[in-house]
Amino acid sequence: MQTGRARESKKMEPRCVECGFPIKTLFVQYSPGNIRLMRCENCKAVADEYIECEFMIISIDLILHKTKAYRHLLFNVINQHTVNFEGSLWKSIFAFLLLDAYRSLLLKRNEGEWGSSMSFSSIVWTFQEIIVDVFVGNFVFLCILLLSMRLVLNSTIQISRCKDILLAVLVSSYFKIFLIATMVWEFPSSVIFIIDLFVLSSNTVALKVITDSTMNRCIAACFCAQAAKLLVSQVPARRLLRFENIDRSFSLY
Repeated sequence: MQTGRARESKKMEPRCVECGFPIKTLFVQYSPGNIRLMRCENCKAVADEYIECEFMIISIDLILHKTKAYRHLLFNVINQHTVNFEGSLWKSIFAFLLLDAYRSLLLKRNEGEWGSSMSFSSIVWTFQEIIVDVFVGNFVFLCILLLSMRLVLNSTIQISRCKDILLAVLVSSYFKIFLIATMVWEFPSSVIFIIDLFVLSSNTVALKVITDSTMNRCIAACFCAQAAKLLVSQVPARRLLRFENIDRSFSLY
């Protein structure tokens, strides 16, 4: 029990953004506005230089997929000692599912499956497809991802570790927020898939940071999980196509 608690407390400690080494404190505050950044005992560099950086600089480094920025966000900002971890997790889940549902609706609209001339039965089936795509698809994505990471880490994953991986995936999916721009401007469907690629690459970097694994293994885990999600989302689409063909055949009579 003491060994497990020691590992848990060590895991929740802030990290050096340069090498990922655990550090007790990131800075020392002498007075309001007067702080001194601490150096890492391992690499002797400043543990977290992003503390004095503006939010825009951190956002740019996150978009550029810099590992240092992801370590700062996942270990030093989203820390169970400083934030409401459970609250942040549920808020991230709600935002992720809401944006994913809007993504599915955009695909339906661009493919011509959503319009004012749709029948009531087609609308019901379309909403059913969106629900399956969002909830079942993401559930399969998470299960395959955790199973892949278990094989990568070659050990069992505890519940707290699952929460860390889940929050890392949700937070690193921030590229989905660019879907809001489609409310103002019209974009082709290719833009949605480009955003999906950015989300997938961001998830890969976040997994590499949170698990200290190699990039190739994280790419394989994310690719398998995303492929399983796409496979599940294609099942209701085929059923909807068959249902529309049957509905049209009945309307002819």
